[in-house]
Amino acid sequence: SISSMIVFALWLFAAAAAAKDVVIVTSFPKELFETYKKTFEAKNPGITVVINSKQTNAGVTYLRETKAKPEADIFWVSAPDAFQTLDTDGLLEKYSPPKEIMARIPAKIGNFPIHDPDGKYFGFAISGYGLMWNKNYLKAHKLPAPKEWTDLVNPRYFNHLIISAPSRSGTTHLTVETILQAYGWEKGWALLLNAGGNMGSITERSFGVPEAVISGQYGIGVVIDFFGLSAIASGQPVEFAYPSLTSVVPASVGIVKGGPNPQEARTFVNYLLSEAGQTVLFVPEIARLPVIPDLYAKAPKDYPNPFKQKMGGVDFNDEISSGRRDVVNSLYDHIITFRHKELREAWRSIYAAEQSLAKSKAPPQSKELIAQARKLASQAPINDKRASDKEVTGAFKSKSGLKAQLETEWENFAKANYNKAKELADRASALAR
Repeated sequence: SISSMIVFALWLFAAAAAAKDVVIVTSFPKELFETYKKTFEAKNPGITVVINSKQTNAGVTYLRETKAKPEADIFWVSAPDAFQTLDTDGLLEKYSPPKEIMARIPAKIGNFPIHDPDGKYFGFAISGYGLMWNKNYLKAHKLPAPKEWTDLVNPRYFNHLIISAPSRSGTTHLTVETILQAYGWEKGWALLLNAGGNMGSITERSFGVPEAVISGQYGIGVVIDFFGLSAIASGQPVEFAYPSLTSVVPASVGIVKGGPNPQEARTFVNYLLSEAGQTVLFVPEIARLPVIPDLYAKAPKDYPNPFKQKMGGVDFNDEISSGRRDVVNSLYDHIITFRHKELREAWRSIYAAEQSLAKSKAPPQSKELIAQARKLASQAPINDKRASDKEVTGAFKSKSGLKAQLETEWENFAKANYNKAKELADRASALAR
């Protein structure tokens, strides 16, 4: 009958109106967000998870650009300083998850707060930064397994390493910042420049690094722990280690201020922090570290427990990191990523000179030339005081003329230094013959 058809049509309309979305901007790999989409939707019928996949920095830019009329409900990435940036820009909504959920999560991991004290973002997984390597590759090339960041400058690793550009990966940015905070600005950049010269490739996406190591294209990659742990859990021929100086920080989730589905956003945050949502982290394709310490009793065998084992060694300062974030990313690009060819050539010549020096009785002048070459190939064009200076950090936020001027200066500085370093090292080689 017509009336029952009308009732049915009204019912369909009501059902459609009741179905809600939760729109999530995330930089996480597909394995992670698809597993969470499935488990969350099963637990919350009527809510559909809509994923907007964006690399961390692109996600921050997107939220800034849509501020007047936000399209997203949730921001979900690894880098704590990205949340600090969004909070400073007033883009995150304050929220208090249920007490029974929060009671199971400690306030800190090491010295680092797991949640934002103001309730703007919440740690849902612990992450550490380290090195993964392909065991078969190292054996075939007779290379030792790396243990520390400082191992990456070993001449034996020339062309066997891979990293992603920190401007393209929030987690690599944190690794770079960890190295700068662990060793200090000058020594940190010297390490990054020497390691940069040893890199066979610098990828555009953080996933490119584990893929290249698993496939045996490169031997050693700089990664966030879950890339290594999930590859091991899936039976790949790889290993992973945390250097003694690394940072262990939370990967977080925050609610976008003025987003279209605030209630669904809160439901999603509650799920991530609940036991059900936290247990999903143990799935082999995800292999991340929960923020609820007592869940580790249910963890797979030999699973790292950041609340029990000594991990870290660096008291990571996310205020320093978020303050100079844009400057550090751009500096890395202009002296390493974009000048990679010249940087590699300089280090290739330095290593060759050192080898010929070791074989022959070379004049003291050769030694001096090599020392000068090393110095030129290890220098950053700006000091840490200037990198955190309001004028400079402001220029990188507003994309002013000063930004373009500095980037040009850095690139010219790098090019001149690496060419000069190569020339000096080649002269040292010639003298040693």
